Amino acid sequence: MTTTTGSARSRAPRATGKVRLDRETIVAAGLELAAGNGTTAISVRDLGSRLGADPTAIYRHFRNKEQLMQALLDELNARAVAAVVAEPADWQERLRQLASATLSAFADHPAIGVEAVVLTTHGPGELDAVELMLDAFARAGLADDEIVHHYALMASHVLSTAAGIARSRGGRLTPDDAPRPWFDGPILADPRTHPRIAALWLQISELEDDELFMLGVESIISSAEQTAASAKTAVAGADGEA
Repeated sequence: MTTTTGSARSRAPRATGKVRLDRETIVAAGLELAAGNGTTAISVRDLGSRLGADPTAIYRHFRNKEQLMQALLDELNARAVAAVVAEPADWQERLRQLASATLSAFADHPAIGVEAVVLTTHGPGELDAVELMLDAFARAGLADDEIVHHYALMASHVLSTAAGIARSRGGRLTPDDAPRPWFDGPILADPRTHPRIAALWLQISELEDDELFMLGVESIISSAEQTAASAKTAVAGADGEA
């Protein structure tokens, strides 16, 4: 990802209002802006400066700021889907890859990733992600109602947790491979009033957000496997009694 320094910003072309813009160019510039270290929010003014255009020109392609953020978020969704390379039959791995890629995309673009908890994009990236999850749970052998339930669990966990991690990482100038503690800071508790915290604080402090994120994914996958297995057992039992 390209990181724009202060000196690079000073060399950006002056906004003349004559630059030809289209939705793809604006989205690409928005993603670059969001990938900058320390970027926790995207303003139309900064985006116009990066594009060398009057900020108001952006509104010729997007009705408002919300529609712009929807387009940026949908591009992250599309990138996450594109990162899934496992075969459809390996539905568990496809879900893992989608979840991991979504977390990476949101964490790399925190100003966009945090919007996942409040925005529905209705775009092709989001639709492809939903289709992938529904197909995965169908291949697990779930009935329609359980397909929908497990999809909702997976989507809620991935989007909300990845957005939360993106928010917590936003603006932090730390190496990509640095440990990311789940509980930020020391856990201060009086053992007389909070004995469990006092006994387990070391283990809690060693938890990392990526690890817990994927643990949630694995729990949902295991639930799908167990639900499908229980349904098969019930059907086999009914056939045996017939």
